[in-house]
Amino acid sequence: MKYELDGFNRNTPDEKLIMDLKRVADELNKSPTIDEYNEKGVFHASTITRRFGSWFKALKIAGLKSTRSQINIPKEELFKNIEEIWINLGRQPRYNEIQKPLSKYSAGTYENRFGSFRKALEAFVLYMSLGEKSSFDNTIVVSLTEEVGKHKTKRDINWRLRFLVMRRDNFKCKSCGISPAVDPKIILHVDHIRAWSNGGETILENLQTLCLKCNIGKSNL
Repeated sequence: MKYELDGFNRNTPDEKLIMDLKRVADELNKSPTIDEYNEKGVFHASTITRRFGSWFKALKIAGLKSTRSQINIPKEELFKNIEEIWINLGRQPRYNEIQKPLSKYSAGTYENRFGSFRKALEAFVLYMSLGEKSSFDNTIVVSLTEEVGKHKTKRDINWRLRFLVMRRDNFKCKSCGISPAVDPKIILHVDHIRAWSNGGETILENLQTLCLKCNIGKSNL
């Protein structure tokens, strides 16, 4: 077996990066998206975006039109996509991981909306953190006919609260300690510590992260 290192592109001249970007554009007969460039380019889109600040700035320098990006997607949907990726990886997602099949949207979509992918992550963390103090209030069910002794919260766990629980538990099963970061096949659930059917509420303090196997085992008990 012959052992060789992959090419090191950090010191590649700007001109060479732009030339390859133009080459791919000529081949496609249009400005390439990040996914299209990663498929046909010599380098990786993350190398270009790091060098020029964003994918759209690189296209502008190359004299190419900005690729279309979905701009009408609600921020909540973009944040939910980041949340799903974060949970699947068991850690903060990296720029070059924001692509199919892991992500519904490209990194360029986040760049176009927030200015950079880093700023998108910062906005996501802020959005999720602001919900932590009011996580209980956000789940309260207001009803004029509610009687004393009934639940104050819904049984369903909204995605925002679900992420807060998993982040608190470091994206690991509280029972066996396994995480998607170690084994991508692991599926994490958020479970009521005191069962909802037994009066447990859907609040941060009464929720825990369990893997599929441990959650099923707990249900059997």
